[in-house]
Amino acid sequence: MPNLKSAKKRMRQNIVRHDRNVQVRTRIKTARRSMMEALAAQDAEAGSEALRTYSSVLDKAAKAGVITKNTAIRRKTNAANNLRKLA
Repeated sequence: MPNLKSAKKRMRQNIVRHDRNVQVRTRIKTARRSMMEALAAQDAEAGSEALRTYSSVLDKAAKAGVITKNTAIRRKTNAANNLRKLA
């Protein structure tokens, strides 16, 4: 346990940030799962809608600093390429 006041505050902040990061990562995984399900079902229309949602979630996560900007770009590109292969 921390002894200093600033260390106690830092510990509280880390707990709050950890919870927020877990929520964002869960949102990313859910969006990715819906994207993959649409691709597996060979549904281009649902896939494009899922791609839009997935891209939005990734951009928001990158903006919040949960994932890096390049990671978000790479994941969006791979998802778009997979959708393009379907069409």
